Amino acid sequence: MAEDRTWMEEDLWWEQEFPSRPYAAGRSYDEFRSAYRYGYQSGLHHMGRRWEEAEEDLRTGWDRFEGKGPGESMWEDFKDAVRDAWDRVTGHHALDADKMSEPEVDRLSRGERPR
Repeated sequence: MAEDRTWMEEDLWWEQEFPSRPYAAGRSYDEFRSAYRYGYQSGLHHMGRRWEEAEEDLRTGWDRFEGKGPGESMWEDFKDAVRDAWDRVTGHHALDADKMSEPEVDRLSRGERPR
């Protein structure tokens, strides 16, 4: 259950999973850590809302999020990571094979659950 995981546990999980994300190419986990944290925290507070219902509020919140690091201002650059964390916390998963790594697509095609 999402409420049972702490940010420290999530942070470790995302650090391990980050290289499999399509937006990770040529980037470091540290660049995305605050986006994952924002998605995690937001998901805990917006339980019951779908991403499509909450995205505009999340975009506005991202602009004010104090946990952002320098250079992390553009929502478009970080929204996929925010959504990944949001989906993990809320249990909603919009599966888009174009945005997944090949190993993840292979895993799902074998009937395994999304991570």
